[in-house]
Amino acid sequence: MLKIEPALKEGFTARAPEPSDIQAVFELIAACDAAEIGQSEVSLDELRGQWNAPDFDAQADAQIIFAPDGRAAGYVEVWDKLRSVTPYVDIFVPPAYEGLGLRDYLLAWGEERARQAFARVPEGARVAMRSGITNGHEAARRSLEDAGLSLVRHFLRMVIDLNEPPAPPEWPDGITVRGAVRGQDERAVLQAQRDSFQDHWGYVESPFEENLQSWLHRWQTSDGFDPSLWFLALDGDRIAGISLCRPYIPGHEAMGWVATLGVTRPYRRRGLALALLRHSFQVLYQRGSRQVGLGVDASNLTGAVALYKKAGMHIALQFDTYEKELRPGVDITRQSVE
Repeated sequence: MLKIEPALKEGFTARAPEPSDIQAVFELIAACDAAEIGQSEVSLDELRGQWNAPDFDAQADAQIIFAPDGRAAGYVEVWDKLRSVTPYVDIFVPPAYEGLGLRDYLLAWGEERARQAFARVPEGARVAMRSGITNGHEAARRSLEDAGLSLVRHFLRMVIDLNEPPAPPEWPDGITVRGAVRGQDERAVLQAQRDSFQDHWGYVESPFEENLQSWLHRWQTSDGFDPSLWFLALDGDRIAGISLCRPYIPGHEAMGWVATLGVTRPYRRRGLALALLRHSFQVLYQRGSRQVGLGVDASNLTGAVALYKKAGMHIALQFDTYEKELRPGVDITRQSVE
């Protein structure tokens, strides 16, 4: 059992979550979402899928704090199985329990848990824990900075309002597009995603089979999973680019979501990403979406933000990523496109 300082206030207790705690954690996360972005963006089914993910063990990777009256007052998760050099610590404390030191306790627990990733990291490689907050969440920012974390990156949610049919795509010569076929295309789609994202900040290669298992699980347990909304841009039989979409995300049932948009190196600078994006807008609009959103690194190394603005999208939210070095060494994550 990890010994954590600072200690909890009298009457508060912490332990690993049990399956019966899922409703309480769901309500806690929903309360945090509502306070930070105006509405909940979590579903009970997706949370249950997350707890059953092959790269997550709730007993070892999470903690819940309970208030003296038995209510869930704080929650932390550590994700480090596939990206052990950058373990991610996700913390949730509802407004009613801010200012009681719970966030500091959860962050300290998360840091100690994150250090267990050292055993899975190549010798000599740098390990840095990361955590993210909604921009403007001052209590969370102070807690992270007091614990020695520094701001390293901004991420954006961008959206487009589709009040009329969107502009049609203009495909580069030789490119065709089709939806994915379930049970046939998954491995090739994941490989195309890995090839596309190898030039993104922070990217680090993970074992393909482990990646495939967790990636498929996450998609298959997401609300409204529909592989016909996975759009593959093809040069013959070769996947040149992908747009993997969802019909909605929880809390935004009228907003389609572009979860992954990527173009492999040989096909960049030809207008393919814009064509895939506009094709996604078009199909989602036909299915009833009147708004489409996506997430993007604000300093994306391949110029994605400018592309999305060109497509008519605007910034709706900003999220900030903080980092703390836990072990010095050679940084094996992607930092530039050179």
